[in-house]
Amino acid sequence: MKPTQKPANPNFSSGPCSKRPGYDVSTLDLTTLGRSHRAAIGKTALQRVCEETAQVLGLPEGYRVGVVPASDTGAVEMALWSMLGPRPVDVFSWESFGQGWLTDIVKQLKLEQVNDYGADYGKLPDLNLADPGHDIVFTWNGTTSGVKVPNADWISDSREGLTICDATSAVFAMEMPWEKLDVVTFSWQKVLGGEGAHGMLILSPRAVERLETYTPPWPLPKIFRMTKGGKLIEDIFKGATINTPSMLCVADYLDSLDWVKSIGGVQATVRRSNDNLAVIEQFVATHDWIHFLAEDPANRSSTSICLTLALEADQVKQLVKLLDAEDVAYDIGAYRDAPAGLRIWGGATVEKTDLEALMPWIEWGYREVSR
Repeated sequence: MKPTQKPANPNFSSGPCSKRPGYDVSTLDLTTLGRSHRAAIGKTALQRVCEETAQVLGLPEGYRVGVVPASDTGAVEMALWSMLGPRPVDVFSWESFGQGWLTDIVKQLKLEQVNDYGADYGKLPDLNLADPGHDIVFTWNGTTSGVKVPNADWISDSREGLTICDATSAVFAMEMPWEKLDVVTFSWQKVLGGEGAHGMLILSPRAVERLETYTPPWPLPKIFRMTKGGKLIEDIFKGATINTPSMLCVADYLDSLDWVKSIGGVQATVRRSNDNLAVIEQFVATHDWIHFLAEDPANRSSTSICLTLALEADQVKQLVKLLDAEDVAYDIGAYRDAPAGLRIWGGATVEKTDLEALMPWIEWGYREVSR
């Protein structure tokens, strides 16, 4: 039978993601709008972004946080172009974004000492191949594959190289072992449901040392430059952004941070995401026509939850359109480069009750398109 109860919020997109529960744009503090981001009022707001992000995430002493251009992509590119070169590089990839970083490193930067450790969608490469003497580039959570690294045990505590981690769909939803990570990037529009166009760059003291002791042999665009005269431009990590940010997006992000603090901090957001995954795990366990793309349960993402179905690719598209037309699930088709299936966002801003309401609709839709 066709279900009658619909999700209160059908926004299950994997980016931009659902706004936080109770979000109301009219409640944002908009006193910074129309003011210069370099004026005291603007810089204070941006400094709050840096300081409160570090506080809420519980970053170790000495780690810096900066707001940078071009979303998570810009933050990753800044790190790759500014820090890679002095050591061989191990690149671990298992979906499209990881493959994109490999392409940058090999075809754009044209580094020669690069080890490509890749895996197909649904799998992880052998992480134990990481060499402590090499720089390591990887995604913590494969946004387009629904496969995450289970932990950081494979990263050596006595490593000599840097670890550069694209964690855009992991930060605030998964436990992050900060001491193992030297460069971490994420964007506001993922787990916190913020707005796009701005990236967050987190640097360990080891990453800062690399920036201050290594000069790349290639030209660096202005928006990539983090040093001047061999020293880190500390102001970037105190609210003085490289280019002009949207102060409306800044206000939106600060609202998200306030929400995280109000519900119990990052532990609460991690728990909410895990609870969301559990809803879908229970559904999959009781239906033999739907499966996780991630082959190993330990590697299942709790945010970008990717599923395959016993359907042809065109039937999957019909299912996605059907659920959209019924206003029960928007934007849940698999990423264009991934195997045909569903990708349902389970980050902290999604309510468990909405996922519980969605599951019967997926079953109904499957029956409709497979007749």
